[in-house]
Amino acid sequence: MSTLFRTKSVAEIVSEIERGGSGLKRTLGASDLVMLGIGAVIGAGIFSAIGTAATGEVAPDGSVVRYGAGPALVLSFLLLGGVCALAGLCYAELAALIPISGSAYTYAYATLGELVAWIIGWDLILEYAIGNMAVAIAWSGYFTSLLRFFGIDFPFWLSHSYRDVLFSYPDRLAELPSVLGHAVAINLPGILIVALITWVLVRGIRESASVNNAMVVLKLAVLALFVGVGLFYIDPRNWTPFAPNGWRGIHQGAAIVFFAYIGFDAISTAAEETKDPQRNMPRGILGSLAVCTLIYVIVGLVATGLVPYQQLKGADPLARAFEVAGIGWGQAIIAFGAIVSMTAVLLVFQLGQPRIFFSMSRDGLLPPAFRAVHPRFHTPHVTTILTGIVVALGSSILDDDETYDLTNIGTLFAFFIVCVGVLALRLKDPHRPRPFRVPFVWLVAPLGAVACVVVMLGLPATAWFRFGIWMALGVALYFVYGYRHSRLRSAPGPS
Repeated sequence: MSTLFRTKSVAEIVSEIERGGSGLKRTLGASDLVMLGIGAVIGAGIFSAIGTAATGEVAPDGSVVRYGAGPALVLSFLLLGGVCALAGLCYAELAALIPISGSAYTYAYATLGELVAWIIGWDLILEYAIGNMAVAIAWSGYFTSLLRFFGIDFPFWLSHSYRDVLFSYPDRLAELPSVLGHAVAINLPGILIVALITWVLVRGIRESASVNNAMVVLKLAVLALFVGVGLFYIDPRNWTPFAPNGWRGIHQGAAIVFFAYIGFDAISTAAEETKDPQRNMPRGILGSLAVCTLIYVIVGLVATGLVPYQQLKGADPLARAFEVAGIGWGQAIIAFGAIVSMTAVLLVFQLGQPRIFFSMSRDGLLPPAFRAVHPRFHTPHVTTILTGIVVALGSSILDDDETYDLTNIGTLFAFFIVCVGVLALRLKDPHRPRPFRVPFVWLVAPLGAVACVVVMLGLPATAWFRFGIWMALGVALYFVYGYRHSRLRSAPGPS
């Protein structure tokens, strides 16, 4: 049992990289990291999930699955901003102290041991890979919506997964073509955009960051247009009642819209490609989180002031708000902005997942092919392509609701571990110089851990059940391969 919880010291982790090198290029500065964070955070959550967060969710039989926050959606955003700020401070300390591309996986290895590190690495697949499936599905919806604005009717069976049709559009099952007696539906736009993003990421981190920066500028311009125009159409009566479902609505609304916040931790996966990471990683993490929280609160106020919150229900709530308010000309611009925004999210998440695999393979917990670096582009091309294939296939199998819930619970669990890990490392290695220190750590870190659990409790029981199955599968895989091939376990002596 003791070998399962052996840790790698910070000095050992850093010296391994310094001795052997990683093959990755350090090209990113603080501004690039902030833009990566904004690119990851502002996406499907603000353009899609806020509709459900405001209105709630009702089952086909009329029972309430979860209550909406109404105009108090802005309080849900502030609540989540506080939770993520607590976790973000912990991320900043560990990212500056351990500037390695493994994110929460590497931090857990240094603080809580190998088994916990594996569990977190497996858990992060929920955040990055499965989260990207949800984004690809939403991207496809906005893309076909934009085409319809220009009079192009994209075939229904080529823009939805079979499960999406089965659960969301059962009345349209008859429209699906049949192959060998089986109805067929595939999310072709989702597959194509994931393939394009994968190609960009294989080409190089500098090129990927440049593409992301351009998309971030465009998405912020679209949101600025939404706010600037929407301010002239606000009716304060739409903010009454402000919190129709009280704390329960704010809490459950926060659990839904948490998808809007995931991604700022993806910055930490680029640590080995960052110049002066001890200084730039904290700036990137905390700077992007602060900017995004401010944007969310402003957009939430405008959206719920434009129309009665009940009318925000749908996959495109911001475009819907413009439509109901009579600003029809702005719908196409919002749809275009959503497409650009979610493309940036796809890029940053696709950047993060391969680097988790890269670090796990370097520790022997995954096969050597997972740490292969392209000789010309200096990117982990094998895992980037593998992740692209998995995400593309998943976007044609799953529906968005189940991917949102799985992504949220997986991310919150990772945040919880990071908050605990900061405390563990303060006890284990208290005298190590820390380029960035969490202020009032014995208050901030426990509050962050508890806050993550509180938000997780706002998710439905099905999310917990599926999360449990996913974790059980991950532990089984660890003992089948990771435990037997671990480099740390085969090393002599205790760590």
